[in-house]
Amino acid sequence: MEHSVASTYTESSEFILPGDLNGLGYLFGGKLVSWIDKVGAISAIRHVRGTVVTVSIDNLIFKKPVTNGSVLTIRAAVNRAFRHSMEVGVVAETLAPGAETPVHVCTAYLTFVALDKQGKPMDIPTVIPETDEEKRRFDQALIRRNHRLTLAEQLGKK
Repeated sequence: MEHSVASTYTESSEFILPGDLNGLGYLFGGKLVSWIDKVGAISAIRHVRGTVVTVSIDNLIFKKPVTNGSVLTIRAAVNRAFRHSMEVGVVAETLAPGAETPVHVCTAYLTFVALDKQGKPMDIPTVIPETDEEKRRFDQALIRRNHRLTLAEQLGKK
């Protein structure tokens, strides 16, 4: 079984309110991470049509702050599927009040594992990249996976 990348596409927007802000008046980073994890998980669930758990979040670097009254949009899609796991790419953008163009806030790569009804890892469908951009992300996902596995091995973790 296989699914297109497009079938995993997920998008969610949040209106940033005072309760979402840290002491400096910017979106609290932990709240953004939570939303990224949720949108990424929905993308992974769409791919496996079942239960997934987050294994890792990589390369999450906050590039721009998100301010009160902004609209934050988070987009996710499965980049590549492996035997039991998949990488989901997530991008967050903010549109500040009065702005005409969204600003890139961060990109993250999440790894999810699909679980069967007994809570054990299960085989998952392959994902088929169709566009040039999807093919690029598909190829880069393998590079990131190999780096994660090599790093874990070098640090003595399994």
